[in-house]
Amino acid sequence: MTALVVEDVSKNFGGVAALSNISLGIEPGERRVLLGPNGAGKTTLFHSISGNVVPSAGRIILFGADITRLRPDRRARLGLARTFQITNLFPRLTVLDSVLLALDGASGRGMQLLSLTANDRDRDGQARALLDRWGLAEAAPRIVRTLSYGEQRQLEIALALAGRPRLLLLDEPTAGLSPAETRRVVTMVHALPRDMTILMIEHDMDVAFELADRIAVMHQGRLIAEGDQAAIRANGQVTDIYLGAD
Repeated sequence: MTALVVEDVSKNFGGVAALSNISLGIEPGERRVLLGPNGAGKTTLFHSISGNVVPSAGRIILFGADITRLRPDRRARLGLARTFQITNLFPRLTVLDSVLLALDGASGRGMQLLSLTANDRDRDGQARALLDRWGLAEAAPRIVRTLSYGEQRQLEIALALAGRPRLLLLDEPTAGLSPAETRRVVTMVHALPRDMTILMIEHDMDVAFELADRIAVMHQGRLIAEGDQAAIRANGQVTDIYLGAD
């Protein structure tokens, strides 16, 4: 069964076509990277897949289920999780409390701040194990807003992983990071289990080529090329539109 099918998806905002007949299929366990210049429609496609916007036309199928018009929370219960281009965290909570909330949400208990004071050793152990696995154990007592930007990006990925998703959408996970921070995030993505399917937007070509099994290139709301690293590098249209640009 294909993990994700995007079938002739279009999205119009007034008279502007943000997406035009996008079709792609991603196999279970695949690492697919979306490339394209600013305004290509990559984030709009992510919003369509995650449920933040409803396509004007077309279908989106997640592990055999048509999710085109499902709410984001219903999609999450089917195994979809995502991060955002702009970090979306609770700045006044501690790192540990943030993970506890994510675990509550993933378990269906709901995000209840009062539950953070409960004596729940199992949840606390799960949260600390998740932080330890992703190199954030020492940050557990810190307030989120005191973390570096790179640490916040790592934490956002860790929160997305709390629900053990089958499909993970990563929206520019290395944007704005230093080379050292970028390497930590790349290492984190490399360590994700291979049975987890990943669709990622990335502007850093080195990161894209290191992580991707296959690459899809978008331009002006259209999908213009798909293939492995060699095919994308050899595609003249891609070179003219994207790879040759600063």
